[in-house]
Amino acid sequence: MSLVRYQPWGLMRSLHEDLDRLFEQRMGMDETAGSVANWVPPVDIREEENRFLLHADIPGVKPEDIEVTMENGVLTISGTRASEKSEDENGYRRVERITGRFFRRFTLPDTADAEGINAKSHDGVLEVIIPKHERVMPRRISVEVN
Repeated sequence: MSLVRYQPWGLMRSLHEDLDRLFEQRMGMDETAGSVANWVPPVDIREEENRFLLHADIPGVKPEDIEVTMENGVLTISGTRASEKSEDENGYRRVERITGRFFRRFTLPDTADAEGINAKSHDGVLEVIIPKHERVMPRRISVEVN
């Protein structure tokens, strides 16, 4: 007799992948036609007592080419890294950096304050500061005796 490990989310993951394939086939998409981005910037997210900090590595992207939006609890970071024109020297050329559109989305918790979000770019790192709502302190209710 062999033991089978119970994985409750395995079935959901499989169903999700099957639905993705079904919709791609019905819409006539192949893997490249359906892609929204050419590259995905790496991101670090840290939670502090009164805010969330998000750092995204986007070297070579000008701040005016970055778009940060917040809608329905979803933070979206997108933009474009332009390709640099380079001259061939003696027939040799090497291009390793990916250019084109990038796109990331994050679902924020209910504690995030969408109105206070700040973003700034410095030395190729985008920093997004997401403040938290002030906590509502619990109130003790006294029980009266009749």
